[in-house]
Amino acid sequence: MATLYCNCANAMVLSPDAQAAALEQLRGSGEAFEAVDDLCELASRNDPILGRLAAEGPLRVFACHPRAVKNLLAAAGVNVDAVAVVDLRGQAAARTVPGAWFPVIDLDRCTNCMQCLSFCLFGVYSTTAEGKIQVGHPENCKTNCPACSRVCPEVAIMFPKYSTGPINGDAVSEADVRNEKVKVDISALLGGDIYKTLRERNERAKSRFTKERDAGRALAERQKCLSKLQQELDIPPEVLRSLPSPDEIARKARQAQAAAQAALTPSNPPGI
Repeated sequence: MATLYCNCANAMVLSPDAQAAALEQLRGSGEAFEAVDDLCELASRNDPILGRLAAEGPLRVFACHPRAVKNLLAAAGVNVDAVAVVDLRGQAAARTVPGAWFPVIDLDRCTNCMQCLSFCLFGVYSTTAEGKIQVGHPENCKTNCPACSRVCPEVAIMFPKYSTGPINGDAVSEADVRNEKVKVDISALLGGDIYKTLRERNERAKSRFTKERDAGRALAERQKCLSKLQQELDIPPEVLRSLPSPDEIARKARQAQAAAQAALTPSNPPGI
């Protein structure tokens, strides 16, 4: 059995005591093991070390949330049927530091609704050749932003370095599903589709600016919209400041909607 130990170097998910105890156990066992600084970062670039360890037989991983870790490895091409995760979480600190931050899709919960693809403004998601949702561009994700997980109706999007569950990979309860669905009702949030809302608010702000020459009011309207997003979706202010322009948002919305429609439309049988 191959053994992998994640030091969780880029997030305060594991307590120092839990890490020290795990390392002591591994070293005392006399078994060979591979220690890595950040499993998330390795998976984001499909590091060959993961394939090599998986090829050696059953893989035991000392890390954090089993649900997140298994789906993280699955996204990196590892057969998780032979993967056992030892959960090392102790008293987790509620602080995340910069590191490999990107979403992990729980393939058992995902229904391929494409809501995350339509919602993400930074091009993190894409589809496979078979039309399945995937984290196609993890490097585009904005550190500490879990917003896409808030719009997933099945609680299928995880960020292992997030401070609380179920977003961090904790087990999902029925209460979690109900609570998350309440939070992410986009029809209620901001009064409709987020792209449309942002565009309309921007147009109203520009209209007032044109008629009244009042830049302050236009800016206040934008800030009001962004504050609503920050509160409802836990989006960090620095992420909101990096939002694309209204024209870029409109273009991204059209692309996402077209991709989602194409992925959800069955291909015509041959000869039709």
